[in-house]
Amino acid sequence: MKIRTLASVILLFLVLNTVTAQQAPYNITKTTFSTDTYDEFAPVFYRNGLVFCSDRGQAVNTQGKAVVKMFYADTALANKKISPFSKDLKSKLNDGPATFNRAGDTIYYSRNLVVEGNFKLLSTFRNKLGLFYAVSDPKGWGRVRELRFNTEWFNITMPCISHDGKRLYFASDKPDGVGGLDIYYSNWKNGYWEDPVNLGPDVNTEGNETYPFISETGELFFASDGRGGLGGKDIYVTKQKVRGWHTPVRLAAPVNSEYDDFGIVTTADVKEGYFSSDRGKSVDIYRFTTDMPQVWFAEAQKENLYCFSVSDTGNIVVDTLSMQYVWDFGDNTKMTGTKVHHCFPGPGKYSIALDIVDRATGKTYFRKQTYDIEIVDYDQPYITSPAYAVAREAISFDGMKSYCPGYTITGFFWDFGDGTQKTGAGPSHTYARSGEYDLRLGLTLRSDATGDVLKRAVARKIRVFGSNQEMNSWLAANRAPAQVPVDLRQFENVIVHGQYSAEAEFLKEAVFQVEILSSATRMELTNPLFRSVPAKYSVREVFYPEKGTYSYVVDQQMSLMAAYPAYAEMMALGFRSATVRLYVLTDPAERELNVLKRNYGVMTDTYFDARNRLVTNAYLMLDQVVMLMNKYPSLKLEIEVHTDNQGVPGTLQNLSQTRAQVIVNYLINRGVSASRLTPRGYGSNRPVASNADWLDRRLNRRVEFTIIK
Repeated sequence: MKIRTLASVILLFLVLNTVTAQQAPYNITKTTFSTDTYDEFAPVFYRNGLVFCSDRGQAVNTQGKAVVKMFYADTALANKKISPFSKDLKSKLNDGPATFNRAGDTIYYSRNLVVEGNFKLLSTFRNKLGLFYAVSDPKGWGRVRELRFNTEWFNITMPCISHDGKRLYFASDKPDGVGGLDIYYSNWKNGYWEDPVNLGPDVNTEGNETYPFISETGELFFASDGRGGLGGKDIYVTKQKVRGWHTPVRLAAPVNSEYDDFGIVTTADVKEGYFSSDRGKSVDIYRFTTDMPQVWFAEAQKENLYCFSVSDTGNIVVDTLSMQYVWDFGDNTKMTGTKVHHCFPGPGKYSIALDIVDRATGKTYFRKQTYDIEIVDYDQPYITSPAYAVAREAISFDGMKSYCPGYTITGFFWDFGDGTQKTGAGPSHTYARSGEYDLRLGLTLRSDATGDVLKRAVARKIRVFGSNQEMNSWLAANRAPAQVPVDLRQFENVIVHGQYSAEAEFLKEAVFQVEILSSATRMELTNPLFRSVPAKYSVREVFYPEKGTYSYVVDQQMSLMAAYPAYAEMMALGFRSATVRLYVLTDPAERELNVLKRNYGVMTDTYFDARNRLVTNAYLMLDQVVMLMNKYPSLKLEIEVHTDNQGVPGTLQNLSQTRAQVIVNYLINRGVSASRLTPRGYGSNRPVASNADWLDRRLNRRVEFTIIK
């Protein structure tokens, strides 16, 4: 008997959904275990065969209709002999359809909620369908348990579990749905199935959407009578997007027909499977095969990028008159400028460095940034082909630049958008007519780790012209816009494995040190190498444990350019490897002093008036210095004062020395011992800017507080 003649079970077996698409033809055959007398439907893979539903030999309910039970057919046997599936799961009423987890040791299936008592009373239309599950043990299937969201108010039926076991799909006539029967899902989380979620109007219609099946590759098949297909119920396929679902695609004939077609299951590559249909004398199960991979959904191809912009910004001031920004991209390419645009040769690992180079010596004065990066292609199938072509001329296509890490490509499928489909990594194709075509490449993939099968596809446009003259004329009139430079650090397919930014270190209370030597082994400060260092500098040792190196420094400044006079002097004395390094302060006194200088400033304009008298702002800073000296009794300071170059050098020297002594006198008057203070005027000998304008000159007029060690 036909399922459509059943009254109490009709909610259990309503079927499938609609939308159109051109697909490769299928070969179908009726299974040998299907009969003309009874209905067989809703197959599901289990071990070496199929578990399916049938009304063969079953009792009749109060409406005079037969209930359905689950049966098993071993499809590996030639005679396809069938038998009742399990007595452990058999009830008085409807049992099935079912779904199994990946291991085959857990079954979820549909049955009536009440199955104990008088058959005629229990098999009424009011006895709703719900979902139950059981776990196998050595004796068979264990105790049957009910899912928590079953209810007597509406039906929950036709389950299907995802390949990973974390999502359960089913059909229900819940009142919050879009139509009659809708498809819902529930996610497994924290040890239980969460509340059902309706797939929404992307999938569900005002009609009935039923018999969901989720393939191993993530495609959701279902049946619908609400999309105006070939017959009453047609089989459709969709796939979840980041948001929502793709527009469902109706499978081609002869899988779908003018009759009811529903309850499909497929292999991972969708080249073989089974479905139910009433196109014969009863509802039967049919096997389908196809020689072509089935690719219904494709994402727009993303173009790989190898050209980027890089820039330098921050609070570390660089005098570009004397210094130059030099980028080294690790591919034998160097470029100059604060912002540059560079094209790498392709994907790979690169070490990028930004150096501040002394224009006078050509030596690296300071390393400002480093990046250890890896440029990777987008994780996707990839079509290599011309964007423009001419009709009746052969075009070469290539899928070998596809990048799917962790997977091995097992098949290529091409759809050229003109009704032609081919397989293989590098086919050729000739378009017969001009036009714009949607080109698609689908891949079948196998996980290197688990062996799981995955399908992925991309799409792009190809414009075909009637002649070369037509193509060239169009290209001349439609020049492609120039690519907008993409910031290297903002591009999603650049992986930063290691990054150093002097700006980031600078914010951690750091100072700039003039390094004259670096050594893997420790050196005595009495070493003859240091004899040429002027007496005004004291050579200090700094150990960098992360690198295991010893650094020997002669000067320490708050700003990058303030360290330049000492650097230039050391270079002139023969220390050709001299450079400036950023040193993060760890000594509490140094850190606090650095904070004070940042908060109150070091410009002499904020310390002195025209008569070399301290102003109010100076007292705020100097009183904080007094408190610092009291907090650290062993602390000794050198008070340095600098001028611009506007004046006679000797006069400027005297001016700076006078001002340094004024500051020292104030600190002595506030109780600081004179033995802990050293005034030193440098005049214009240590500029931090070019003195080219008043802004630069203001930067050169400064007060420095340096800890004597």
